[in-house]
Amino acid sequence: MNLLIFGLISGPGPLWHTNAAAGNNVHYLSGELPVGADWKSYGANTTSRPKRIDAMELSYDQKQSIVRDGFVKIPGVVPRVMVDRALREINQAVGEGMDTADMTRFRAQTYCPQIARSQAIGGLLNATPAWSLAESVIGEGRIQPTDYGQIALRFPGLQDPPGAPRPHIDGMYSPTNGVEKGTIGNFTALAAIFLSDVPNPFAGNFTVWPGTHRLNAEYFKEHGPESLLKGMPAVELPEPVQITGQAGDMVLAHYLLSHGVAANTSPHVRYAVFFRLTHVDHGSQKWESMVDPWLQWE
Repeated sequence: MNLLIFGLISGPGPLWHTNAAAGNNVHYLSGELPVGADWKSYGANTTSRPKRIDAMELSYDQKQSIVRDGFVKIPGVVPRVMVDRALREINQAVGEGMDTADMTRFRAQTYCPQIARSQAIGGLLNATPAWSLAESVIGEGRIQPTDYGQIALRFPGLQDPPGAPRPHIDGMYSPTNGVEKGTIGNFTALAAIFLSDVPNPFAGNFTVWPGTHRLNAEYFKEHGPESLLKGMPAVELPEPVQITGQAGDMVLAHYLLSHGVAANTSPHVRYAVFFRLTHVDHGSQKWESMVDPWLQWE
């Protein structure tokens, strides 16, 4: 079976149309990328990554959303065939069983760590327009290659009423998240790929506090970026937004944006994969990028 996938040039709807015949290959307009193809062979160097016809860029309004709010949601970035392939791998891994002693670590790091670098997971970023969308605001060839996706599952809870979501900034140490104590694991941007529909609040929603990327940068400018080692910035928080969406949607968020996860009172598991994107010059800009929020953005 061959799947022909067309990237739309413009318009508010999904980025993909699919036309299924017999076979298991996905053909892009600019060439051929079989499902499961080794995109890593050309992804090791971002400057050698082929420029494909299906490369997408954020619109001016979408870029302004990042400037103003610190995030943007882009619908239909990942085609259904790739969502389903990732879900199949995740559910197969979950079906093999999970040690209850590891659940706290899985929640903080990733579920199904054995597949976090698989073709099906890494391809959600590297074999879809997600990569070029991120490059359109960070810079072409300016993102360090990554094939690691955090598989983030949010299981239904029984708390009634549900607790309020709590904000954090990634890279802060906890005993279970893998960040070394006394360090800050900061980066440039967070890319979230929805693998399940999240139609309502309190369904395990990725939750953001709009505009806090600017507030946090100002706080770090005054108190120093290392102050994050002592806890979250003492800034006045706006009302949180629980992002709703459909499987295949993508959220691109600034690293400095305060974010969290809502409780899941729905009957369904929330599936998502998170990629942490790091600018190629981050090693020399680690601290400066926390006080100059646009240093690593175009």
